[in-house]
Amino acid sequence: MIRVLLAEDQAMVRGALSALLGLESDIDVLGSAADGEVAWRELQRLKPDVLVTDIEMPGLTGLELAQRIRRHELPIKVVIVTTFARPGFLRRALDAGVSGYLLKDAPAENLAEALRSVHRGGRAIDPQLALEAWSEADPLNDRERQVLRLAGEGQSAGDIATQLNLSHGTVRNYLSEAIGKLGVANRIEAYRLARQKGWL
Repeated sequence: MIRVLLAEDQAMVRGALSALLGLESDIDVLGSAADGEVAWRELQRLKPDVLVTDIEMPGLTGLELAQRIRRHELPIKVVIVTTFARPGFLRRALDAGVSGYLLKDAPAENLAEALRSVHRGGRAIDPQLALEAWSEADPLNDRERQVLRLAGEGQSAGDIATQLNLSHGTVRNYLSEAIGKLGVANRIEAYRLARQKGWL
């Protein structure tokens, strides 16, 4: 049996995924979580073989969950199921050790097959997205991405400096670097473009 935990913040999608996978004789859905922090606790308690997770969730994102699983060396495979058909997200997911990346508009039977493939040690990546993912590299480093995300959420340079324990000038430098690398006029445009590309 492939033992699965679902992490998805939309109740209807979570229920549909659970019902869909429940039809498979070789897949056992152990439980589900509506946010990343709950999912992290459930992962440690239930010890599933595979985590099926969305990217955007309250608490922890799917990518952050994948990073934690890798950092703690847990023997759990991660399959992302998302609406984000963005190459930047796929690249970051692969960097985080994710084994599968499927889009929510893919045929339903693809998910069960993907779980079987991943459980056997393979990968299951949306093929079109995989091609696009290597066509455009993410120009931002981790700190620029972090500062730009906070700026895009409406925080001032001073607030960001306090939160990240940086000087005000250092935050301004990171924002300036990000704006320059993305070739836009200001931090709001930089945030929008980076979100669109899946780099945030």
